[in-house]
Amino acid sequence: MRNNNPLNIRHGKSRWQGMAEVQPDREFVTFRTLASGYRAAWVLLNNYRFHLAKQGLCYNVTNIVRRWAPPEDRNDTARYVDSVTRISGLDPHVELLPATTSEGAAQIARLMVAMTCVECGLRPDYVAREPIAHGYHLAFGRRLAAVNF
Repeated sequence: MRNNNPLNIRHGKSRWQGMAEVQPDREFVTFRTLASGYRAAWVLLNNYRFHLAKQGLCYNVTNIVRRWAPPEDRNDTARYVDSVTRISGLDPHVELLPATTSEGAAQIARLMVAMTCVECGLRPDYVAREPIAHGYHLAFGRRLAAVNF
């Protein structure tokens, strides 16, 4: 959260929209606002749909988390999946819908809340929903439907 980067996006080749001019953290991107950090997360998770499909993998919680926090990076990926599914209520093996649909956006928003909890050590009721919804608007140019996530 200190970097306005609730999902702990690492530095890479991307020059993210909403990145802060000064990047004090060598490992993780610093964003100007929390909504900008969530915008980047929406874009990344949306892109995972295509990357996983190229590998013949289903776009579900298990495969998303395996890519996000792979075991080869010293993550306890199985525990991460368990935590995310418990918090989000999503089935870890069921294909998620595209984020550009109302139902898919609701699924991914719940996934983001859960991933924020895991990444930042927060309880779900401490995760602000407005920056997630604003990040969706920044990523896709439309409002997130009024959903309870």
